[in-house]
Amino acid sequence: MDIKQFQDILWQKGNELYRDMPWRQDTRPYYILVSELMLQQTQVDRVVPKFESFIATFPDEKTLSDAPLAEVVKQWQGLGYNRRAKFLHDSVKQIVEAGSFPSDEQTLVSLPGVGKNTAGAIRVYAFNEPSLFIETNVRAVYIHHFFGDSDAVSDKEIEQILLRTIDYEHPREFYWAVMDYGNWLKKQGVKPSRSIHYRKQAVLQGSVREVRGQLLTLLAEGNQSMQQLEIRYADDDRLMMAMNGLIVDGLIMTDDDQVYLTK
Repeated sequence: MDIKQFQDILWQKGNELYRDMPWRQDTRPYYILVSELMLQQTQVDRVVPKFESFIATFPDEKTLSDAPLAEVVKQWQGLGYNRRAKFLHDSVKQIVEAGSFPSDEQTLVSLPGVGKNTAGAIRVYAFNEPSLFIETNVRAVYIHHFFGDSDAVSDKEIEQILLRTIDYEHPREFYWAVMDYGNWLKKQGVKPSRSIHYRKQAVLQGSVREVRGQLLTLLAEGNQSMQQLEIRYADDDRLMMAMNGLIVDGLIMTDDDQVYLTK
């Protein structure tokens, strides 16, 4: 497709499909970091109310940094993939210790839970820098317009076209348009799964991840003894796998017979 034609379509669709979100109303770096980590593996509709509640409790980096991890995990409940709560907590601690929020990719990717694409999103949305990043909505838009019926599109191929089509003067608004258009395209049946990098989210029911979430919800209400947990999860071999994973991730601790959220 002609580059100019594509950009015209993108801006038109972006205006028509624009979604209002709290982290678009206020693009301070802290808000963008919180929203981007929440949006990993989680849909916007679920994130918005949790983001608002989280920000009300932890309105800035210092407040979050000073909070016990247990309180952060409690606020995270309902989003799933709770390890992201610890990543966020640890990242903010590093930022507060450094004295300023980083804007360069090298420092951003050194933060826990922040990879290349999340770093790119932070640079775009918080600092309006024309950084390149690729996620499922970007894939949907570019595969739809530039790759016909191909079933094996790589992120590198998409990146090469993204490099030529991004609006270098208005990158923040450009990516907002891509996100909203891509979200709409997926609802019309465009499949980002045609990307070789697409990974479908694993089913929750019956998984160890399901028990991990249940344990964190339970421990958010108070400590549990191993005996209580063994009774609750009798004959469920996921219990120890879930517990061991949560201990390795630094989300829970054990002391004698007691199991509790990391303070």
